[in-house]
Amino acid sequence: MSLNTWNIIKADPYLARFAWFFDDFKKSCDALEQRLTQGRITLSEFATAHHYLGLRREGEQWVFREWAPSATSLCLIGEFSDWKEKSEYMCQRIHDGIWELFLPIDALKHGQLYRLAVKWHGGSGLRIPAYTNRAAQSPLTNEFDAQVWSPESGAYQWQCDNFKRKKEAPLIYEVHIGMAGEEGKISGYKEFTTNVLPRIINAGYNTIQIMGVQEHPYYGSFGYQVSNYFAPSSRFGTPEELKELIDTAHQNGVTVLLDIVHSHSVKNEIEGLSRFDGTYYQYFHDRGDRKQHPVWDSRLFNYGKPWVLKFLLSNIRYWIEEFKFDGFRFDGVTSMLYHDHGIGTIFGSYGDYFSHNLDKEALVYLALANKLCHEYDHVITIAEDVSGLPGLAAHQLDGGVGFDYRLALGIPDFWGNCIDKQKDEDWNVDSIYHELTNHRPEEKTISYVESHDQALVGDKTFIFRMIDADIYYNMQLSSANLRVERGVALHKMLRLATLTLASYGYLNFMGNEFGHPEWIDFPRPGNNNSYHYARRQWSLRDNENLYYSKLADFDCAMLEFFRAEHILDIAQASKLYSHCADQVLVVQRGEAIFIFNFSPTKSYSDYGIPVPEAAYRLVLDSDAKAFGGLGRLHEQQEYFSHLASDGVNRIQVYLPTRTGIALLPNY
Repeated sequence: MSLNTWNIIKADPYLARFAWFFDDFKKSCDALEQRLTQGRITLSEFATAHHYLGLRREGEQWVFREWAPSATSLCLIGEFSDWKEKSEYMCQRIHDGIWELFLPIDALKHGQLYRLAVKWHGGSGLRIPAYTNRAAQSPLTNEFDAQVWSPESGAYQWQCDNFKRKKEAPLIYEVHIGMAGEEGKISGYKEFTTNVLPRIINAGYNTIQIMGVQEHPYYGSFGYQVSNYFAPSSRFGTPEELKELIDTAHQNGVTVLLDIVHSHSVKNEIEGLSRFDGTYYQYFHDRGDRKQHPVWDSRLFNYGKPWVLKFLLSNIRYWIEEFKFDGFRFDGVTSMLYHDHGIGTIFGSYGDYFSHNLDKEALVYLALANKLCHEYDHVITIAEDVSGLPGLAAHQLDGGVGFDYRLALGIPDFWGNCIDKQKDEDWNVDSIYHELTNHRPEEKTISYVESHDQALVGDKTFIFRMIDADIYYNMQLSSANLRVERGVALHKMLRLATLTLASYGYLNFMGNEFGHPEWIDFPRPGNNNSYHYARRQWSLRDNENLYYSKLADFDCAMLEFFRAEHILDIAQASKLYSHCADQVLVVQRGEAIFIFNFSPTKSYSDYGIPVPEAAYRLVLDSDAKAFGGLGRLHEQQEYFSHLASDGVNRIQVYLPTRTGIALLPNY
């Protein structure tokens, strides 16, 4: 294939010397898809293992099937057998390593706990079936069992059966169900639907991204050490309650994404997939440094095995069809892409990407996963990748892997560096513009100030970094505290600048929009198993006497303005003016003009701003008293452009310190 065919190379001619890679990548994708589908079916038709394997009712009988090629014996044991192996629950090996069992309908009852007794040459062990759709944790032992799930009420009745997301830029609210409540406990799907979802809708976010849905043994893992891939976590409630949450979101026009973990798997053997049939290699690599992740202490999938691909691709289809998720954030993509997992690697040149370090099998899997997702025209995909691999978020017809978006992971690091390592008067507005707009030409990115990563124990939310201990004592509006005023002002400016310069999408972690204090720390022995830091203090946001409520009000007004004017649907913002000494930055996006004064000490009167000829009005002001500011500008202030002696149209603007404003033409 001619290198001129690939649009990714046309957009970036420096990739021309790696044309061989894109050619080879395309051939590998086509060859693997042909191998899996035999050219007779689609990828979604291939991804149907969950329709065949696992425990399910078929008519007036139960059918159980499991793939365990190295096992010599499989038997269901559970409450129905007094946890003993009995002949009537023994599985029969049929073909291709698949075992099968048929049971009369009265042999099992809804809610009963069970496991799989597996024997292999030289050993045996208890396992939870790989395709179980329900796992429950014992409150006494903390161990998990599979659970028969067939409620008398039958299948959930969807009220919004054919939701299609609007073709608008995603404004993502990242959530964790368990810590979404204010009480010191694990919150649930139903509580989230009743108490938290309305807040998200009213705040103006059009998308929620749910963490920790796939079942995981350790609550403190944030859901990233998955054991049961087809089971929504029972900690938070029933599958029907999760479906109700998604259904309610859809009824309110909100897209729902799943934070999916296909980059690694928990190494637990009873709950997880490790040594499921007695071998280390059934689902995972079993040799050398690919056997286990060096940092996460978890198992690494072997993306070169068809049955592993069938498991993972079926998992994607399952969440789309059974729960009606509208897309996925793929976690740990950098770890998947490189044999060294990107640990300590500096990607300073294109040669650092296209080397023997690149895991070709993982890359091809991600391409097939994206192709499967896009067989559903409403599904979107987001890559969590810090390396910036060229083509990751490019269309496959252009030579890319096919993700719709890549998370702009460098932006939080940039803001953190500004806050922690620079004096306020040294913030460089040209650097801010560059960092917030820096992305590959072929990709769309999701920008954000901070996600859950910035709030984990050992770190602090940005507002906590800026305000520190005063966050406990001086967040009342009546307090006169310079540190709080600084933190509140910059909290708003960082978000407005990041959203203004975002490339097609924006993300915020639950509670950070109102400056949630402190950090996230799940219950563990080191904190006396406390839930104090694993909750969201919504009462702070609701108290109108505190700055928290004003920060939330600003976030809401900001999103309302951006959605009303469809600003993120407009191509990249353009810089109209910058002055590093004054710390003033002016950008235009569509007809909107955004002006930022980052100076901590200098307000400017009659500051000349170059703009297209028009009369303008003030539509958003981070310094407004309604948003916890000092109120130094007049609401609905009008500005009239004039042609200056140098032939440039300008408006004269008063720019208070640490303030961001938005103007629209006053038609």
